[in-house]
Amino acid sequence: MNIAGFQKVSTIDYPGEIACVIFLHGCNFRCGFCYNPDLVIQKPGRGFSEEYVLNFLKKRKDKLDAVCITGGEPLITLDFGFVKKIRKLGYKIKIDTNGSFLGKLKEMIDLKLVDYIAMDIKGGKENYSEIAGIDIDIPKIEESMRMVHDFKNSEFRTTVVERFHDSDKIVKMGKWVNEVCEGKPKNLFLQGFKKNEEGMVDDDFLKEKNVSEKYLKEMKRAAKDFFEKVEIRI
Repeated sequence: MNIAGFQKVSTIDYPGEIACVIFLHGCNFRCGFCYNPDLVIQKPGRGFSEEYVLNFLKKRKDKLDAVCITGGEPLITLDFGFVKKIRKLGYKIKIDTNGSFLGKLKEMIDLKLVDYIAMDIKGGKENYSEIAGIDIDIPKIEESMRMVHDFKNSEFRTTVVERFHDSDKIVKMGKWVNEVCEGKPKNLFLQGFKKNEEGMVDDDFLKEKNVSEKYLKEMKRAAKDFFEKVEIRI
């Protein structure tokens, strides 16, 4: 497990809680529009030690409520022993995942090591692999969707990129998710693509324009019938 980044405070990553964010290196997806290539494909840097993070958390017990674990894809390397140490300090734990590590996600739930799950939905079933940049095991993604849907505190989220998402495609995505989950999931958060001028997983996306709030609102209207709540994250 390589802790590539550490954000000491966040008020937006865990809904309703003041949290810190742990970024783990590595991802099995190759979404070209990802603006964190250092976390995905480049060699991990020195990063932060587990001891450093745990000592920080011990000192902030009266100021922070929760810990968000993200990536990259954190379930590739996440050490559950480390998570148990965080849990013993009394923190709530949120995991961000692309849903491709079904067994590890289930184990984390069964061990009661997670309080909130956020799963990325890349788009509709028909172009999921194109968006993710690799061949995707769709049945595994669907099983993860069901698991996240059934979990008490959870959300789905989609990064909107104009070359992949329009109103019709968002509707198809919503219908697919409803079919898989046999009902409307609680939450969908839409966030707009923003390019990183310093480099992306696929630098062709440096030609892509940033998604406007107006466009996100159009996608929100397209998605609203398929989720109990659809919100925009700017």
